[in-house]
Amino acid sequence: MPRPGPIEYADASPQARLVYDEIMTTRNVPDVNNFWKYLANDPKTLARTWESIKEVMAEGALPPLVKELIYIAVSVTNGCEYCIASHSAAAAKAGMTPEMFAEMVAVVGMANETNRLVTAYRVPVDPQFG
Repeated sequence: MPRPGPIEYADASPQARLVYDEIMTTRNVPDVNNFWKYLANDPKTLARTWESIKEVMAEGALPPLVKELIYIAVSVTNGCEYCIASHSAAAAKAGMTPEMFAEMVAVVGMANETNRLVTAYRVPVDPQFG
């Protein structure tokens, strides 16, 4: 089966165009990025994902910059080059400094190392961590 390609605005379904329009308006951009263009192959997934991203990444108990840093950290762990790039750009726009990025990468590396050590040794959880 051939891999689906990106759906440009002119070729998008009416449902996908509505989502594209909202993304462009919300983000004040002239076009949507590739992630959205590929999701437009399934307009329901496109709409659902946009709604979820708006809700999850909005200002809340955590500020948007912290959410972007978490997104980058998870993306690094999962090896998602696209997400690392797009969320690094969003984090930079939200105020991430090179020092913040370096510290976040150090934490990701340390967490991955210690997680694997704990898993390999099958370390039981201490009672006080309950």
